[in-house]
Amino acid sequence: MGLSPRRHATGAAALAASLGLLLSGCSGEEGGSGGDLSAPGPEVLENLDAPVEVEFWHSMDATNGQVLDGLIEDFNAQNEGRIEVTGSFQGDYDTALANHRAAIQQGETAELVMVFDLGTQFMIDTGQTVPAQEFLDADGYDTSSIEGALLNYFTVDGQLRSFPFNNSTPLMYVNRDAFEEAGLDPDAPPATLAEIREAAERLTVRDDDGNVVRYGFGASVYGWFIEQFMARAGVPYCDGANGRSARATEVLFDDPKVVETVEWWKDMIEDGLAVQIGRNTADGQAAFTSGRAAMTLESTGSLGGFIEQSDFEVGAGYFPLVEEGDPGGSIIGGASLWINGEGHTEQEVRASWEFVQFLLTPESQSVWHAGTGYLAVNTEGYEGEEARARAEEFPQFAVAADQLADSRIDENTAGCMMGVMSEARAAAEEGWETALTSDTPAAEAMSAAADGLDTSIEEYNASVE
Repeated sequence: MGLSPRRHATGAAALAASLGLLLSGCSGEEGGSGGDLSAPGPEVLENLDAPVEVEFWHSMDATNGQVLDGLIEDFNAQNEGRIEVTGSFQGDYDTALANHRAAIQQGETAELVMVFDLGTQFMIDTGQTVPAQEFLDADGYDTSSIEGALLNYFTVDGQLRSFPFNNSTPLMYVNRDAFEEAGLDPDAPPATLAEIREAAERLTVRDDDGNVVRYGFGASVYGWFIEQFMARAGVPYCDGANGRSARATEVLFDDPKVVETVEWWKDMIEDGLAVQIGRNTADGQAAFTSGRAAMTLESTGSLGGFIEQSDFEVGAGYFPLVEEGDPGGSIIGGASLWINGEGHTEQEVRASWEFVQFLLTPESQSVWHAGTGYLAVNTEGYEGEEARARAEEFPQFAVAADQLADSRIDENTAGCMMGVMSEARAAAEEGWETALTSDTPAAEAMSAAADGLDTSIEEYNASVE
């Protein structure tokens, strides 16, 4: 398995800036071809003359796409003559959302779409989808085995809006061989920034000329990590209780906790303990797998690739806290599934829900987790044959589930709901990188980046009021 697909936050900035323009052209009404956007019951699939066709737009390719195709084939075989799902790869997350936007404008959306986490507020604002909560309530669907942190993220105004599916959380990855060589315990990775620095001082190796041949730490300048540090520190990313109690009007990633993190990062680089990576996530991954950096931060979805591509034993631990005493928590990443109601028949809407239910079963989640490395949305999936075999071979995979299970669930770990969240992530990266590569103080760089979003947020909010 290769490394997991990335969320291209930088490329998303231009897209996010234009999404608000679409909303003024969306009906935003609760009416579609089948009446209001509600969840039809199973009776609409009785006495069919032909199978109901469901087109599923997604962003899974390579190994992940093959696993998803296998699940689609299994579902179709079980529902022959009743429902037929066709998967359609739409490119990376940003491209897929742009394609969906165009489909809304043309009135030709797919029945089921996969949209990355940052598109959640936009998807709500379009008024095109049937809220996931409608299906849960109509069927009395039991969500007790669905991972609580995932439900927390996609629940807005007390309603689950979409179905979590391909989700991940970032971890601390360590080169176990380097740890043992340095006399460190790889089973107890650093838990705070201070502990990372302490370990890096022992892990960094220089040649006879003083040149660094192995850095203690190295990770990409990736905006998702800012969100993670803030969640683990128990501070909101945007106002309005992370956009959960009121529509967000400003971002707060110039918080002292973030400034402290950026300053720590710069000091690590200047002191020769961390390699300067930049915003290219592939470079951060390569620095770790090549042995150039003994510790890194990355998604759980990268674990399989790290294990395959490294010639050392890979270890994993919880994503670090800014400082000891922070409450902890975990922001999820990845994407969720949205069922379009506007412009679709009751049969198509119900058939889409039948397929989503299949994907959320313990059996499907065992296959999905084992084959891709994504979290098992249904925690009972970890007990499946495939998942248990993978856990036995790679016990590191248990760390992600444990981190989520130990995560505080509140508005801070729910993540920020904001229509220009993709642009916000890119801005956070820009401020962070400015602080690392210039004389601009971290507080000034992050504040300027946050202030620079005010107009975009205001324009987006005005487009949906």
